[in-house]
Amino acid sequence: MQHIELTCSFSVLSWGELPGDAQQVIEAAKEATFRAYAPYSGFSVGAAVLLEGDTIVTGNNQENAAFPSGLCAERTALFSANALYPHTPVKIIAIAAQQEGKFLLDPIAPCGACRQVMVECEQRFGKEIEIYLYGTEKIYYLKGIRNLLPLCFERVH
Repeated sequence: MQHIELTCSFSVLSWGELPGDAQQVIEAAKEATFRAYAPYSGFSVGAAVLLEGDTIVTGNNQENAAFPSGLCAERTALFSANALYPHTPVKIIAIAAQQEGKFLLDPIAPCGACRQVMVECEQRFGKEIEIYLYGTEKIYYLKGIRNLLPLCFERVH
């Protein structure tokens, strides 16, 4: 029997420790939360992606009475970016959430489906994405989606 141990690696940062481009993308994700359509959960999530060339594309969660027909903020932002700029790699994704008009103290992590879409985006362009998960008390920074989804589904070569 072979034993394999998987680990994830991330940093916990304060606002002042963030590079300027990360601050800009997080602010865009925070702003996107106010445009979310979340009448059922009251949980508004925003995501923003920074593309090479410094274009920012945002998305937010879109709920639907016919659950699970809605879509998460991360997939909304990534699919939008890939539809509008199909040949431009994603450099950074930032995710923020708020409830009752207050941003969460601790960061939230993407669901499994969103993580898998991030894997595809990294594979599509052959570049790791920097991930910033925003909370008012702390911000998580991860280099590459495999730190959130080490055993991901990958295309067969």
